[in-house]
Amino acid sequence: MAEICNSVKEALRDVLKDGMVIAAGGFGLCGIPENLINAIKESGVKNLTFVSNNAGVDDFGLGLLLQTRQIKKMISSYVGENKIFEQLYLNGELELELVPQGTLAERLRAGGAGIPAFYVRTGYGTILTKGKEIKIFNGKEYVLEKSIVVDLAIVKGWKADKKGNVVFRYTANNFNAVCAKAAKFTVVEVEEIVETGELDPHYIHLPSIYVDRLVVGEQYEKRIEQLTTLENMKEAKFNEKREWMAKRVAQELRKGMYVNLGIGMPTLVANFITDDMDITLHSENGLLGIGPFPETAAEADADLINAGKQTITYKKGACFFDSSESFAMVRGGHIDLTVLGGMQVSKKGDLANWMIPGKMVKGPGGAMDLVNGVKKVIVMMEHVTKNGSPKILEECSLPITGKEVVDMLVTDKGVFTIDKGGLTLIEISPFSNLTDIRKYTGCEFKVSDNLKTN
Repeated sequence: MAEICNSVKEALRDVLKDGMVIAAGGFGLCGIPENLINAIKESGVKNLTFVSNNAGVDDFGLGLLLQTRQIKKMISSYVGENKIFEQLYLNGELELELVPQGTLAERLRAGGAGIPAFYVRTGYGTILTKGKEIKIFNGKEYVLEKSIVVDLAIVKGWKADKKGNVVFRYTANNFNAVCAKAAKFTVVEVEEIVETGELDPHYIHLPSIYVDRLVVGEQYEKRIEQLTTLENMKEAKFNEKREWMAKRVAQELRKGMYVNLGIGMPTLVANFITDDMDITLHSENGLLGIGPFPETAAEADADLINAGKQTITYKKGACFFDSSESFAMVRGGHIDLTVLGGMQVSKKGDLANWMIPGKMVKGPGGAMDLVNGVKKVIVMMEHVTKNGSPKILEECSLPITGKEVVDMLVTDKGVFTIDKGGLTLIEISPFSNLTDIRKYTGCEFKVSDNLKTN
């Protein structure tokens, strides 16, 4: 039975020590163990290694421990918009092991399940798997990844019973369950503890066997990283080129598909999905059945976000799950189509969309898993950079996300299909012409006999 503590300080007593490895649940700011993080900050322990999908923001979540320099190393999938995280790494003040999001979740899950290592397709051919053992299964290359076991897990739950069984709320499950399972010692902070037996055993997300200590958090700020509502979307500046691109991508969707939309520009595609299409949207932070943005800020829920950390709703028939389950769907080929943003795409379909060495590190996030697991990959991006340089090239000059993974490319100038024969232009946008496309494309391409113009 889990020990119930009166404070987070008590819950961490005789556990914390310098140099330990800690796994922290959460995705963005959703489902982070706020009170336990604050207690670690106040304890003054240092030289910590944290395993976490990301590190909060500059002044909240794990970002607080980066400010105080208590963290020496992060093992994460995403740096995101956390400027202090990015700068500490670029300045050489923080060690960083970037891991694809699905691989990170699976390494934690495997660690908790007693599996020392496993092979995965994700990341093959990228700098993140350089030097790792490669083995061929069914004619495809797979990378050996080692599991993760940590000294301590700090986890945020919604409700727990006195036995230690835990329930998570909406997308606040994310990495919490797998972090708890991968730890030698797990402390869970919750919003409420009820009597043993009050929680329906059918709906327990984290069984008590994984929980050592429980504590009710004193207060929760539960910040929202990207407050997004239909109300403020109406006020957003209209961009007709991006709208055209989103509409064009939507034409590739077929009735009944399971679809993943990447963060940023690809989310616009959702605006052109009608109810009769029966499309189910997947979010890698643990939701199948994304609904529209909430109407107003008052209806936004900090525990209900998409992969871009935007507030959302869910549709009838939706389901919630942890991040390892989400990426099992991806790697297992159960998602029909994904739409991702891009920095560069090569003639052969290589995609680069996660870092500019020495200047910007966003992290691979879930993209490396998606490009290797989803049945069809569409990249939606501007044709050229802000300074007018081509983004479609003979070879990507930036670190790639995946080799020969892009099936279709939609830009503000046109639409290309990509196969082993290279690029084929199949459609010209209303904002361009063939001469313009040839000028601003950094490689040769074929032109379809059935070229469509708008």
